[in-house]
Amino acid sequence: MNAIDWNRVTAGHVAQAAQEYDALGADAFFAKRGYAPTTTYDLVHGGRVYPPKAILGAAYEIATGTRLASTDFEGGKSGAVKVLTELGFSVRPKQS
Repeated sequence: MNAIDWNRVTAGHVAQAAQEYDALGADAFFAKRGYAPTTTYDLVHGGRVYPPKAILGAAYEIATGTRLASTDFEGGKSGAVKVLTELGFSVRPKQS
């Protein structure tokens, strides 16, 4: 697995992906982007919660035009959660 250059993804790209998630709804977003619901963490943005890995993957595609498969990167603390936190977003353990 090659290291992914997340430097091209901005907070604006993440916000765009969250807007798309809101506009399409979860099922259509997952179908379009090729991700599944989150099991461990929630991205908190604008008072709503989002699946961090799916949102980051979509943000990467918005930023670069390149689609990442869910298996191309980690979603947890060392992966999507870390990248999103570095971009200034709040990510918390999923609350049941």
